[in-house]
Amino acid sequence: MKSAGGPMDWDGAVNAWHVSGGVYRMGRREWLTEAGWRQAYDDGIRTVIDLRNGAEVQRRDSDPSVADSAWSGISLVSAPTEEPGDPRFTGLAGPYLNDPAYYADNARLFPGKLAAVFKALATASRHGDVVLHCAAGRDRSGMVAAMLQDLTGDSDQDIAEGYRRAARGINERYRTLGPPHDRERYLEEHELAPLLEERGDAVVEFVRGLDTRKFLLANGLAEAEINAVLSLCGAGVVR
Repeated sequence: MKSAGGPMDWDGAVNAWHVSGGVYRMGRREWLTEAGWRQAYDDGIRTVIDLRNGAEVQRRDSDPSVADSAWSGISLVSAPTEEPGDPRFTGLAGPYLNDPAYYADNARLFPGKLAAVFKALATASRHGDVVLHCAAGRDRSGMVAAMLQDLTGDSDQDIAEGYRRAARGINERYRTLGPPHDRERYLEEHELAPLLEERGDAVVEFVRGLDTRKFLLANGLAEAEINAVLSLCGAGVVR
């Protein structure tokens, strides 16, 4: 078993990290090669939960050509974390979530969406390990990963560092290949370090204020589903 927080070296994967137990996170699944899918399967992945909105799910010319058979044995589940274009959210965060300062707004406006992600995790736990992904592997996957870490009792430091590792990971991608659009850019270390200090702390503030277990129970998850998620994460169940 990989140690929590360690990087995953599935071929083509960008910003892929172990979160806890049988849960992993990464950027777009379209970046994986056929060899990367085989490696993920060999590592126990049986479900991929896509946190993106439907319109984002498309192949780019630069993506590797991968046959559908490459992910044979792996279920793909769509579980977006927000309503695309909802003016209540875009008026705050812009066209997409890219700052932990808006995680609490995401939870407030779309609690059912986040609960659905955890229901998908509970269902997936019956089949094997799970990888969560969004586009960059930083904020939507980071929000859910932090909630999982809060649920399983990780320390403030571990939660903050989980976000910071992923933010550094996609920043390095931007250094080598460039950002996908002008809302993102590569940050030099003198800009990046203080920003990540602030944003890592904001992630901790979000989950501690949310109380993930209480939030999930209030939004439709049963104790058995929460315990299934905890078991998937390698944590003890709550009775």
